[in-house]
Amino acid sequence: MGNQTTVIEFFLLGYSEVRELQILHFVVFLSIYLAALVGNFLLILTIAQNESLRSPMYFFLANLSLSDACYISATVPKSMAISMTNSKLISFSSCIIQLFLVVTCAGAELTFLTVMAYDRYVAICHPLQYTTIMNWNACIQMAVASWVSSLINAAIHTANTFRLHFCTSKIKQFFCDIPQLLMISCTDVTASVMVLLVETIVICSFCFFYILASYGFIFSTVFKIQSSQARSKAFSTCGPHLAVFCLFLSTGVFSYLRPKSLSSPLVDPLAAILYTILPPLLNPVIYSLRNKEIQAAMQKMSKNLFGFHLVI
Repeated sequence: MGNQTTVIEFFLLGYSEVRELQILHFVVFLSIYLAALVGNFLLILTIAQNESLRSPMYFFLANLSLSDACYISATVPKSMAISMTNSKLISFSSCIIQLFLVVTCAGAELTFLTVMAYDRYVAICHPLQYTTIMNWNACIQMAVASWVSSLINAAIHTANTFRLHFCTSKIKQFFCDIPQLLMISCTDVTASVMVLLVETIVICSFCFFYILASYGFIFSTVFKIQSSQARSKAFSTCGPHLAVFCLFLSTGVFSYLRPKSLSSPLVDPLAAILYTILPPLLNPVIYSLRNKEIQAAMQKMSKNLFGFHLVI
C-alpha cells in the first residue's frame, strides 16, 4: 500500500508546456468563458426585464442559465490560471469545492431539464389546467427541490470520493473529476464505484425516460392540432429544450460512458471540455436562435437599455 498521508494538494493537467500554446489556450478559454457568461446572464436579464416572459417555462430557463454560468465558472477560470501562471497546483480544499460545484451544477442542469419537460407536457397536453397545475407556488417548490436535491447529491458524491486515501497527487484532468480521483486512490474503490454507478444510473435513467415519455405525449398531441400556426408555436417552445437536452446527454455519455478504446491522454481532456464547456456555451445560443419570444424580448430590452437592436 502506498503512502496515504502525504497528499495534501493535487496537480491538475495542463494543456501544454509550450508558452505560446499556453497563451493561446488562455485566450481561447477566456473568450469561451466570457461568451458563456454574457449569453447566460443576458438570458436571465431578458427574462427578468420582460413581463411577457413571466411564465413557468422562462422561470425554469433562468434557473438553467444560472446553473450553466456556475457550471463553467467551476472549471474554466482555474484552467486559465494554470496556463497563465504555469502552476498546476490546486489545494485539497479547493479540489473538494471544485468537485462539489461541478456535480451540483451538472445535477441542477439535469433536474431543470426534466422539470422543463414536465412544464411543456402540461402546457401542451393539459392547457386548460396549466395555470392551476403550474402555479407560482408549485414552480418555486420545484425549483427549490431541484437545487436542494442537486446539493445533497453533490455532497454525497464529494464525501464518498474524498473519504479515500490517494497514492499520488497528479490528476489526469484539467479539473477535479470523480473518475480521475478514483484512479489515483490507493484505497479499495469498489464501494465508491458502486455508489456512483447505482445512483447515476437510477437518476439519469429516471430523467431520461421521463423526458422521453413527456415528449412522446407532446408529439402525439401536437400532431393532432389542426392549426399549423399552433403546431409551429408548440414546436418553437419544445425544440430548444429538446436540443439542449440532447446536447447535455450526448456530451455526458461520450465523456463518461465511451469505450476504453476511445480513451487516451488526448481524448480524455477533449471529452471533458465537451461536457463542461459546450452546454453552458451553446444553451443560450440555442434558445436565442430557436425561440421567437426570446428574440423579441432581447430586441425590446436592447432598444430600451442601450438604444439599439441586437442582431440575432
